[in-house]
Amino acid sequence: VHFRKGGMVQRLIHELKYRGRKEIGLGLGRYLGDRLAQAIWFEPVEWVAPVPLHPIKLRKRGYNQAEWIARGVAESLGKPLRTDVLYRPRFAETQTRKSRMERVLNTESAFLVRSAAELQGRHLLLVDDVLTTGATLEACALALQGEAQVKISMATVAIADL
Repeated sequence: VHFRKGGMVQRLIHELKYRGRKEIGLGLGRYLGDRLAQAIWFEPVEWVAPVPLHPIKLRKRGYNQAEWIARGVAESLGKPLRTDVLYRPRFAETQTRKSRMERVLNTESAFLVRSAAELQGRHLLLVDDVLTTGATLEACALALQGEAQVKISMATVAIADL
């Protein structure tokens, strides 16, 4: 799904992120999970994990929008939701208006793995809301692959028009 400025998907994501509409995340996640389950190229995963928020942002917002999307995906796929796989110890500024290079630098070493031993040999689906440049998911994957022999798949509800 395309994330266009002023488009329906942008409005839905904004309602989810900034107006507390968690049920939108759950619905979008169920839709995404159903689409993944029907895709002939999608390999079954063992766990579903959201991209984590920094604790300050989590406290401010009250919830992680990617977690609500991941909940819907996990429910749809019949897989466990794991919110404890990664954490974000370093606070990073919002990336809304950043270039690809600024996003890469902003997310560099932003994520750490909680339990590498538990991840060994697993296939994990990382879930986020919108893919803009891929910097956030790439930083998550680099952290995971640096600590564990884990297979990683990634999914987002939307892809931003650049």
